[in-house]
Amino acid sequence: MFKGQKLAILGGGQLGKMLIQEAVNWNTQIHILDPDKDAPCKHLAASFTCGSLQDFDTVVAFAQDADVVTIEIEHVNVDALEHLEKQGKKVYPQPALLRMIQDKGLQKQFYRQHGIPTADYVLVENKRELESHVAAFPFMQKLRKGGYDGKGVTPLRTEKDLEKAFDAPSVLEKFVDFQKEISVIVARNASGEIKSFPVVDMEFNPEANLVEFLFSPAEISPEVELKAQHIAQEVAKHLEIVGVLAVEMFVTKDNQVLVNEIAPRPHNSGHQTIEGNYTSQYEQHLRAIFNLPLGSTDIVQPSVMINLLGEKGFEGEAIYEGMEHCLNIEGVYVHLYGKKITKPFRKMGHVTVLNKDLNVARKMAHEVKDTLKVKA
Repeated sequence: MFKGQKLAILGGGQLGKMLIQEAVNWNTQIHILDPDKDAPCKHLAASFTCGSLQDFDTVVAFAQDADVVTIEIEHVNVDALEHLEKQGKKVYPQPALLRMIQDKGLQKQFYRQHGIPTADYVLVENKRELESHVAAFPFMQKLRKGGYDGKGVTPLRTEKDLEKAFDAPSVLEKFVDFQKEISVIVARNASGEIKSFPVVDMEFNPEANLVEFLFSPAEISPEVELKAQHIAQEVAKHLEIVGVLAVEMFVTKDNQVLVNEIAPRPHNSGHQTIEGNYTSQYEQHLRAIFNLPLGSTDIVQPSVMINLLGEKGFEGEAIYEGMEHCLNIEGVYVHLYGKKITKPFRKMGHVTVLNKDLNVARKMAHEVKDTLKVKA
């Protein structure tokens, strides 16, 4: 027997907005907590609470009336979520899992413990400890806590780079000679059913270190597809996660697949599933956390996603140039996130382009990128 439920979400950004768009189909009431008084979810949720995601009392009080609690960002108070879990609340992803994922060092140790392939690494506590590893450079230095969307990451190629190194607990990860960066969105419900979406590959903006284009399906061999699917499902299985999980991976020059990072929530590398797959990652997340049968992950049509990033040199109230032109192109779907203020490289929306021929979709996507600009 299914009935509409109250779902509390920590975070009211674009991921929460897209969750709400799916949840209304199932009479699910969404309640949002976010520190931004103008968060994109503010006027869409059944209720909106402006408050800190890091404050114990705020999080506990916010979720008291919810049937299920979930997140759209990892940087939340895990102690509060554990307290809610002890009260008998269903909290997904599980707080213990979230505590581990918040720490990139613990992530790396988890991969090693469970035989999940990943780049070689060492853990350091501060900049002084870095000096003893200079002979083994190059490394990618990643802050153990707090980094996201390209922040908290810096390359260390030579001793000169020590000047810009983080003086904090970090992972030093050996550079990977990769040919592609790929991602798999995998879901698991409380009954243990697991399904993963076809692999996508990504192109990054070199200046902002953010995904600029995403291609579905990935242009990879069947062997690499199978490896990536197997690895993503193994990670979900060992975590025993309830919800969706993004598993970002490298494909090396010799076709090995290595896990880079994971995110226990809907993810930028799954936005194209809204139009491009039979079940979107957002519907799949709801199915998983409500312990419903998982939906089909098959592709409806090949697709390309373009992240709409704020243009360099513009900051202020957002203006979208080129919308009319792009909306006149068949197979183009524009998603604006409702953020009032644009800044250089801020994620302001995304566009999905569908076509039965991925190469045609790729050309259309470049036309959209060249036309649709976020300015102020």
